[in-house]
Amino acid sequence: MATKTENNTSSTAAASKNNTAKTAASNTNPDSNMDQNMKNSSLHKFFVDALKDIYYAEDAIVDALQKMQDAATTEELKDAFEDHQLQTKKHVSRLEKVFKLIGETPEKKECKAIVGIIQEGEEIIKSTEEGSMTRDAALIIAAQKVEHYEIATYGGLAQLAITMGHEKAADLLEKTLQEEEETDLLLTDIAEMSINFDAEQED
Repeated sequence: MATKTENNTSSTAAASKNNTAKTAASNTNPDSNMDQNMKNSSLHKFFVDALKDIYYAEDAIVDALQKMQDAATTEELKDAFEDHQLQTKKHVSRLEKVFKLIGETPEKKECKAIVGIIQEGEEIIKSTEEGSMTRDAALIIAAQKVEHYEIATYGGLAQLAITMGHEKAADLLEKTLQEEEETDLLLTDIAEMSINFDAEQED
């Protein structure tokens, strides 16, 4: 009888230990638990849909920035577009990490907003004189329209990620948001330093 009691005690202890280990493992990754619970929620579906939208947008912006760099007049603006193109490629990779963190496969969905903004930028190139400061001034405005769309998108997505408990994803989205804001300020500085004034002197 004593042996049976000892066996029961051992089994109970082992089961308790296993349950404790499972609980500890679960607590180390709260994002996964949140993802599982919210997987079918309307907010989660909207969040994923918006990620697909900006994922498409970032990829399209990489190509657009090359065209803007080629069309720019001043070396300063060419360099700014080149730097942001490299940064945008990092943003694409960062978004892929966000998808994985929330248990989703990276996919693109056509972003009609960015398509329209990019088309507007292409029209600017066609309608301004090559080698002019007016073209550079106009390109900066076109680029900032892209930045403002991204700032609004990443700002909203970061807050949604926080709300849903996706802390690691939120950190990545906020990092991109900060970089987009810095680029917007840089473009303003470039315009105000000389390009706008030089453009005003052109016939």
